[in-house]
Amino acid sequence: MSDMNVTPFIDVLLVLIIMLIMVVPLATHSLDIPLPSGEGRHDVLQVNTVHIDDRDRLYWNGEELDRQELLNQLATAVDSPNRPELRFEPDGNASYDVSAKTLALIKDSGSENFAFVGNHRYRDFAR
Repeated sequence: MSDMNVTPFIDVLLVLIIMLIMVVPLATHSLDIPLPSGEGRHDVLQVNTVHIDDRDRLYWNGEELDRQELLNQLATAVDSPNRPELRFEPDGNASYDVSAKTLALIKDSGSENFAFVGNHRYRDFAR
C-alpha cells in the first residue's frame, strides 16, 4: 500500500475547527431601538407641550412621565386623526443630552406639527 493515511490529518483538522468555534466569541452586538409599548395614558389635546425641567424630568402637558411613556404618548398623538400640534419647551438648565434624545424621539415618532417655544427667555446667556 503506497497511499497516504489522511485519517490523523482529518482528526487534527476537526479538533482545530472545534477549538476555533469555542474560542470565537458569539455576536453580542445589539441595537436598542425604542418602540411604543401601548397607548398613552395622558390626554392628547389640540396643542400639547413636551417640557424638560432643570432636573431633566419629562412632562406632557404638565404631567410627569418617563421616556417610554413619552414614546407611547407620541405614538398616540401621531395616530390621532386631528394631528395635534406638539410644542417642545426645555428649561434653560436642562441637559443637552436629554434634550437631544427627546428631540430624536419626537422626530422618530413622525410628528408633523412641531414647534420650539420659550426660546425668547434664553436670548441673553450673559445673565
